[in-house]
Amino acid sequence: MKSLNELFRIGPGPSSSHTLGPQRACCLFLERFPDAESYEVELYGSLSLTGKGHLTDAIIIDTMKPKECKVFFRQKEGIKHPNTMSLFAYDCEHNLLGQMTVYSIGGGAIRVEGEESPEGKDIYPHHSLKEILDYCEIKKINFYEYVDEFDELNGYMNKIMDQMIATVDSGLSKNDVLPGKLCMKRIAKDMKDKADACQDVIEKEKLLLCAYAYSASEENAGGSITVTAPTLGSSGIIPSLVYYYHKNLGYSREKICNGLKIAGLFGNLIKENATISGAQGGCQAEIGAAVSMGAAMVAFLRGSNNAEIEYAAEIGIEHHLGLTCDPVGGYVMIPCIERNAVGVLRAVDAAILAQSIGGLREHKVSFDMVVNTMNYTGKKLPLELKETSLGGLATIVPIK
Repeated sequence: MKSLNELFRIGPGPSSSHTLGPQRACCLFLERFPDAESYEVELYGSLSLTGKGHLTDAIIIDTMKPKECKVFFRQKEGIKHPNTMSLFAYDCEHNLLGQMTVYSIGGGAIRVEGEESPEGKDIYPHHSLKEILDYCEIKKINFYEYVDEFDELNGYMNKIMDQMIATVDSGLSKNDVLPGKLCMKRIAKDMKDKADACQDVIEKEKLLLCAYAYSASEENAGGSITVTAPTLGSSGIIPSLVYYYHKNLGYSREKICNGLKIAGLFGNLIKENATISGAQGGCQAEIGAAVSMGAAMVAFLRGSNNAEIEYAAEIGIEHHLGLTCDPVGGYVMIPCIERNAVGVLRAVDAAILAQSIGGLREHKVSFDMVVNTMNYTGKKLPLELKETSLGGLATIVPIK
């Protein structure tokens, strides 16, 4: 597996596969053909079907400035990945200088057709949680200590934590309308005000977590800077937990960063053994993965051992199997924003449940089993329900 800095990425919303990935592809293409007079980019699959709502064309044109760039939304049979884009460079007489086909594989990661991955090298020697658990048992170490053995991330995790807090703070300061035809008003600030006025302790905690999830998700939907965790479509869950446990409960920066390492470890396993791309696996690959990561993080913060953390992460993903990705209008708003709020509550619930019943009996379903099932389920989901806006809520909810 690769470093966690390949999983947690800072970049512009609203979609890691539709904005951050294409942005990185364009930057790489500019490095290869800096003297071109103009560029063209063709988008296929999910990038074509939901690219307008995900601001794919806008991020491409902006990245290519000051050079001219035309973006075309195409439909093409037989593409090798649902998030495929082809880039073309031309001289002043419109002669082709070169081209490149890129797959945006989820979480902002890209792969160039016919080339080795431009992402970092593998640094973790294990490829399943069972292998990691066995290693930790032999070494008598926690999951975050496992990460520390192979990856120096303290500085990077502090940077990620800072950005997550900044994103939530920024979202809580706004009450305007999100861009696009849905005309959705931001409500995170109002939710936070309601939470602050709430007298019931349990309800207050839930409202705060939801307000923070809404805040980060609304920032993402507005195209602001946030963190893939593991994607931008699910980038409200982990930041909400980071903000609440640090700002409201007073957990130390070191403790939170170690929790992020554990969350990242589980996200990495999902990314390697299944997918974190909604276009490949549906929303189970985004919200489901984020809930699993969040559950592992909360379990750690609550003092759970490795087995209980594994159980929490397993619960988090198991009960999101088959979750569809059907963004209304192609925007990362409905059901995405509300789904992040629901997801953060489920992450906390999963951690509490795992800690409460983990010692009562041996659970039959392992994290690795669920990830394998998730991979299978994602392949079986119809195309219409995998970030294409061709089915589900996307065809039912009216757009003004």
